Amino acid sequence: MAITGGYVSRGYRGRVIPVAAPLRVRNRLRAAADGALSVVHRGPDAVYLDLDGWCVGVVGRRATAVPCALRSTLDTLLEVRSASVHDGVLHLDDTPLVVGRLVDVSVPRVRGVEARFARTSTTEGETVDVAGLVGRGDGLTPYGDDVLCGWLAIHRAAGVPTPEVDAEVRAHLGRTTLLSATLLDCALHGEVIPEFGALVGALGTPDEDARAATLAAVGHSSGRGLLEGARLALSSLEMVAA
Repeated sequence: MAITGGYVSRGYRGRVIPVAAPLRVRNRLRAAADGALSVVHRGPDAVYLDLDGWCVGVVGRRATAVPCALRSTLDTLLEVRSASVHDGVLHLDDTPLVVGRLVDVSVPRVRGVEARFARTSTTEGETVDVAGLVGRGDGLTPYGDDVLCGWLAIHRAAGVPTPEVDAEVRAHLGRTTLLSATLLDCALHGEVIPEFGALVGALGTPDEDARAATLAAVGHSSGRGLLEGARLALSSLEMVAA
């Protein structure tokens, strides 16, 4: 069977596909028991799997590099019918995906944070409606969850703790999709997609608007939700600092 630059299960048994992994994804796979995984979503650019109640993905070069996914350089992920873990290695059908390197998905620190934001252990700046946002919207990642992810990630970037919001988010994770709940968990750990990290790194520079536009273009609405959450958080933090 002829293919060009992609993964096809038939005829590729035994092939090893190298992938890059965020640290927590690699560690979760290493700690997982051997056995089959349920497929949450499959498509030509990404596959998402249920790994003990946490969503682990495999993405190709055209997919958004979410912080819970193994990253491959494949053009397509076709005909993926099953998934399993064996000795800490994820397999799509009979093909092992071997981690060759780690990727840093942590959000960068906001430049000049000491001058711009109040570094405090209080919850003075916690002004987001968690109950009204979790699970609000359609698709694998509802828009309200994307807004929350952006809000949480900016607070991690600023080094400003949000314990009350964090607890409320964790209490409501069962109201949304498995993938979105996992991405909220990633945001709680300060883990973001590359486009969000690039925006944070560009805050206050001439590149900020271009990075914001790039982020807004991610997915159907995910990038816009992340950007809205980031702007809400930045506004809140600036009011606290004032």
